Amino acid sequence: MTLKVLEHPLSPYAQKVKLALHFKSLDFQVETPMIGAGTDDFLTASPRGEVPVLLHDTLAIYDSAVIGAYIEETWPEPMLLPQSATARVKSRLIEDAMDTHFESNTWGLGEILIFNRAQDAQREQMHAYAEQQIQGWYQWLEPQLSEAGWFNGSRYGWTDICVIPFVNGAGRFDILPERNTRLALWLEQINAREDVAAVTSQAQAAELDPTMMQAAINAGFKREYRDHRLEWMIQAGGIDIVKSGIEQNNIRFNGAFPTEGEGR
Repeated sequence: MTLKVLEHPLSPYAQKVKLALHFKSLDFQVETPMIGAGTDDFLTASPRGEVPVLLHDTLAIYDSAVIGAYIEETWPEPMLLPQSATARVKSRLIEDAMDTHFESNTWGLGEILIFNRAQDAQREQMHAYAEQQIQGWYQWLEPQLSEAGWFNGSRYGWTDICVIPFVNGAGRFDILPERNTRLALWLEQINAREDVAAVTSQAQAAELDPTMMQAAINAGFKREYRDHRLEWMIQAGGIDIVKSGIEQNNIRFNGAFPTEGEGR
C-alpha cells in the first residue's frame, strides 16, 4: 500500500487530510504540485486544480470531505467520526460551514494582505469585514462544543480536525477567539497535540511572502475564485477586484472537467 497527499502546507483542506491520516496512524508521503499551473497528471487527479488529492495505490481522490469519508470507511479503526447518526450530521454541518463560510474570510484576507489585491481604504474596509465575520463564526462555534470540550463529542476526532486548520488560519492574521472562552480553551488544548502542532508548524514554515506573491500574480499565477470565495469578495466590497482580475486574467474559475489524460 502506498499513500501520498498532494498538498500545500498552508491549505486548511490539506491539513484536514494529513490530520486524519495521523489519527489513523497511517504512513504517507506528501508532494506539492504547482497549483494554478498544474500538469496534465495533476489536473486529471484534481479536475478543479486544487489540493488536496489523496493517492492510494492507483486511486486518486480529491475534495477533503470526500477524502475524509474515504479514510474513515477504508480504515474504520480508530473511529474518526462520532458514533450516532445525529452527531455525524452535526459533524458534517460544521465541516461544511468551515469549508465554505469560514474559509472564505481567511482566503479573502490572503487576497488583500498577501496577494495585495486591495489598497488603502478598500483594504481597511475588507480587512474589517473579514474580522467581523470571523468573530461572528467564533460565536457560532462556541455552543457547538460538547460538555467534554470537543466538537466531535466526548473525544477529539474528525469534527475538531475540520475546525482547527481554519481557526489557526485566522490566527495568521491575529484574529483569535476571545480569551477565557470555551473556544479559546479548546484551541489551546488541540494545538498542544503533537500531530496538530506538527501540521501547524509545516504551515508556518511555508508562509507566503507578499512581495513574491505579487510578483507571481504579475507573472501569470491565478488564484481560484469560485462559490463562497467569489461571494465573499463581492459582499466585502471587492467587486472591482473581481472585474480587474478577469480583465487582467490573473484569477481563475472552473470550466468543464478535463477528460483523462487531457490537461487544461
